[in-house]
Amino acid sequence: MEFFGDAERTEINDVLDTGILFRYNHDEQRNGIFKAREFEAEVAKLVGANYAHAVSSGSTAALCAMIAAGVGAGDEVIVPPFTYVATVEAVLMAGALPVFADIDETLCLSAEGIRKAITPRTKGVCLVHMCGQMADMDGIMAVINEHNLILVEDAGQAMGASYKGVSTGLWGKTGAYSFDFFKIATAGEGGVMVTNDEQAYRYADSYSDHGHDHIGSNRGMEKHPILGFNYRISELHAAVGLVQTRRVPAIVERNNVLKKRLMNSLGEILGLSFAHLPDPDGDSATFLNLLLPDTDAAQRTVAELNAAGVGGFNYWFTNMYHFINQWDHIKYLHTASALPIEKFGVPQDYSNLDIPHAQDVIGRLISFGIRATWSDDEADALASNISDAITKAISVEA
Repeated sequence: MEFFGDAERTEINDVLDTGILFRYNHDEQRNGIFKAREFEAEVAKLVGANYAHAVSSGSTAALCAMIAAGVGAGDEVIVPPFTYVATVEAVLMAGALPVFADIDETLCLSAEGIRKAITPRTKGVCLVHMCGQMADMDGIMAVINEHNLILVEDAGQAMGASYKGVSTGLWGKTGAYSFDFFKIATAGEGGVMVTNDEQAYRYADSYSDHGHDHIGSNRGMEKHPILGFNYRISELHAAVGLVQTRRVPAIVERNNVLKKRLMNSLGEILGLSFAHLPDPDGDSATFLNLLLPDTDAAQRTVAELNAAGVGGFNYWFTNMYHFINQWDHIKYLHTASALPIEKFGVPQDYSNLDIPHAQDVIGRLISFGIRATWSDDEADALASNISDAITKAISVEA
């Protein structure tokens, strides 16, 4: 959380003053205070969605997005090998079968990768917009429409990003944002499912609260049109998320200034390039994504950065949560109890996938989280440290 202050405290105190931390009912005690509703409205306004539904985490938002889009037991869903593992978990928890496809230098699934992974059993695609960027939506939508697939977007790391004026999360039937502690806006814990489809919204609204239809003022007498479970957000978390969402435009603006400054400073380094941005004007700029010439050069750069005490970066190739190389629990289905995939059968050999572009790109990728609170001098100092590390790493090879 980069920014926290009186505005968040005011919203939290509004909730504490009512004593109603639960998001539904108790109208007579609330004095008109409904923070979850305000939070949802603020997110919908920010991204341009017809509907937004807040839940307990980005992970549960992704699951609700799957369910609301109609993804279920036995459906094959194409997923990326580079994502926070929750994306794949959401597919599994929906009873569906993850099928891994290749990515490109956008850091997201490529149209070619999706096309190669399609089988007669493919129901949909879960597209993840990674590291604050956006996928090549023109190419991907052409494949989606050609094969009549359901598109669900996990934009957990890319709220505030867009492609040709359309927010990430709104290209498909449903989308999801994360509001955990490490995202551009946080609720501490929280997530929001977005959609322009009224029926999908109604499914998510009921599914995330034990199937309640939320009609009327007597919770005990509400109907249950579908089965569901408890993924509710609390009023306290929503109060924080509400203010944080209001901060996003200013954060994105400052992030972009800093990212451009860093890229201009580093752009002349021989052998260094940057992850491809399909729409630079839509960048949320939460990450500076560097691509080294090869995996060895990237690993030497990581060693130089560590030796110099330069922090704030991720080398995803060895990260335990974001790249499939380390996901033994996924590859070999280490579960506490049987999942539907173990009954339906695994659609791929997860330990022997054909994803050459992912292995190449993620092997070369080093990402620095950008903080809107940095001064220009701090950004310049970071650029200098990065330049020194890369120069030393690449000179070894020369």
